Amino acid sequence: MKVMNLLATEISEIIRNYAVVAGGAFGLYLAWLRVTAANRQAKSQLRQTELARRIHVSELFNRAVGQLKDRKLEVRLGAILTLEQICTEFPDLSDPVVRLLTTYLRENRLRYGDRKPPADVQAIAGILRKHLK
Repeated sequence: MKVMNLLATEISEIIRNYAVVAGGAFGLYLAWLRVTAANRQAKSQLRQTELARRIHVSELFNRAVGQLKDRKLEVRLGAILTLEQICTEFPDLSDPVVRLLTTYLRENRLRYGDRKPPADVQAIAGILRKHLK
């Protein structure tokens, strides 16, 4: 009888230990599922943020393009500096900005003689020097 009780106790402990291990494994599985879902959600949020930023940059670009023809020098300089910021923060967009600025200079070509070009033309020249190296 003592042997039977001892055997029953041993079997009971073995079953309990297997149940603890199985419960732990199931808990790890559930934690893994939760982490995986959180990672997917974080990646989705990053994509949304990047898309929102790109939309904002395209709006800035379009506004700056419209402001290049403004009569006020300050407005034109603001547009040029915005375009430079876009070049710096988004290297993949620097090529269209450079093409836009070179076209702007080409279409608005004036002869300055001994005079210095206006500040907006100088700013564009500086941007082009920096980005065409």
